[in-house]
Amino acid sequence: MKSKIGENLKKYRLARSLSQEELAAQADVTIHTISKIEAGATNDPRVLTLEKLVNVLNIKIDNLMN
Repeated sequence: MKSKIGENLKKYRLARSLSQEELAAQADVTIHTISKIEAGATNDPRVLTLEKLVNVLNIKIDNLMN
């Protein structure tokens, strides 16, 4: 599931023409967090972090997991 979340996060971020830096700033998370999630290096991203990201991307959390 971790790689799917990372793949989908990157897909939706790029679809909105956002850099990792821009997404991090808008979601109030670190760029390191975004980078780790997209690379699949984070085994279990926090729900709060994912909620911040999906709010900026204007998607549902399910979109990241499926």
